Amino acid sequence: MQNTRLTTLTNLAGDRILQLINNPWRRVSILLLAFLGGFFGGSAITSTTGQLAILDVPAAGITLLVTEVISRFVYSQKRIVRGGVAARRTFFWDVLNSLKMGVIFGLFLEAFKLNS
Repeated sequence: MQNTRLTTLTNLAGDRILQLINNPWRRVSILLLAFLGGFFGGSAITSTTGQLAILDVPAAGITLLVTEVISRFVYSQKRIVRGGVAARRTFFWDVLNSLKMGVIFGLFLEAFKLNS
């Protein structure tokens, strides 16, 4: 491929994103933001479907299906062993798993609030 300005910019942007992900503190902060975003999403799912009282069962089914599919993809990946050390999962799967855990935590918290 030719080395045009567009390819140079995309390569540069990709390198900067990889540098961002490889920094441990930024990685943890992005995972924390994904968890908190999932927590907000879980609270939003229960409040909107509970307020409308129309889509309770389909929203629960879709949420369950999405969380189970994410769990299947995240936890069924084979660990690559390099030099006796197991490699980490990719950053995308870690963020998606953190988002899923936030949604589940938000749903549990809403269930506790409804019980009291």
